[in-house]
Amino acid sequence: MKKVILLFLLVFSTQFVQAQDLVWHTNVKEAIKISEKQKKPLLLFFTGSDWCGWCIRLQKEVLKTPEFEKWAKDNVVLVELDFPRRTPQALELKQQNSELQQAFAIKGFPTIHFAKAATKDGKVNFEGLGSSGYLAGGPAVWLANADEIIKKKKS
Repeated sequence: MKKVILLFLLVFSTQFVQAQDLVWHTNVKEAIKISEKQKKPLLLFFTGSDWCGWCIRLQKEVLKTPEFEKWAKDNVVLVELDFPRRTPQALELKQQNSELQQAFAIKGFPTIHFAKAATKDGKVNFEGLGSSGYLAGGPAVWLANADEIIKKKKS
């Protein structure tokens, strides 16, 4: 009996953990391939994960909630573009993030850009759909704003 209960708990907890996992890509080229294949826009999250208070607050209040997880899986390909101060980061990742920061003219953190991307002749072209940052009101307010940004370009 103990083995059956243990097996049940193991299977249930594994499925629960898998259901909670969102994939935040750090390699933009890989994310673009997925975006093109799934026909979903990119959500580019420009963040200072280890020093930016508003970034941490946005993560806690919105990006790490079940509502956001469900919405993200259905609507976007997630890309985290981090600019940490204390956490080590590979040089190529720093360069990629810096280039995208310049391309999207990021002035402050957190900033989230929604974009469609296409690779043609080895070059990436982005079509900006809109941007957002921290919005008070939790996931419902933030997701309503995100839906408006995405839907504007569909119509």
